[in-house]
Amino acid sequence: MSLTDKAIDRIRDLIQSGELPPGAKLPPEQQLAVELGLSRNLMREAVKALVVARVLEIRRGDGTYVTSLEPELLLSSIGSAVELLRGDTLLELTEVRRLFEPVATGLAATRISAGELAEVERHLDAMRAAREDIERLTEHDAAFHRAVVAATGNATLATLLEGISSRTLRARVWRGLVDDNAAARTVAEHEAIFQALVAGDACLARAAALLHVSTTEQWLREHLEPNSAVPDLP
Repeated sequence: MSLTDKAIDRIRDLIQSGELPPGAKLPPEQQLAVELGLSRNLMREAVKALVVARVLEIRRGDGTYVTSLEPELLLSSIGSAVELLRGDTLLELTEVRRLFEPVATGLAATRISAGELAEVERHLDAMRAAREDIERLTEHDAAFHRAVVAATGNATLATLLEGISSRTLRARVWRGLVDDNAAARTVAEHEAIFQALVAGDACLARAAALLHVSTTEQWLREHLEPNSAVPDLP
């Protein structure tokens, strides 16, 4: 472990212990460096790293603060990281989506409100109307799932799935462009998910979501070469 990593751990320990709770202002740099037994250079490097990780934020003319530490903030960088995945690792990502999304959909079936259900239906209606426009259909496909997962009330789960699903979006557009049956099948699969949500049936919702995600995964396994990227889209 480098000295900078050790300095980062020292500051994180203060946050995890509650000495520096969310929203707290850090002591002046020199004071904190002395308290933690670190050089000012190491302290600066540690602070910079934690700012990039969105654990800390620098307010010009005011000081350095601990952020809200909300999942949406701390986990938002997942999407950027998974954008770099290729070939086999993209398939691994679809496996992760297959593990998470059906569970989230089943949970949503037990918690979704009338207003949230209306939002899901709005995106389903848009998908029905966009059968001939693959990119628009796929945008509402993603928004449909986003609305479903939001209905779980679990911000951590929602942020993780958003990061994962954003990377598979291009793959879904690609599938729609080269598979003539993809649009109709996709709409039908979303219809099944929606009906399970209307019924409040968690088991049926999980099964419908599993079928939907597995269909995309299987298609990718048949069409994606090992270690290759999804082709550039027009």
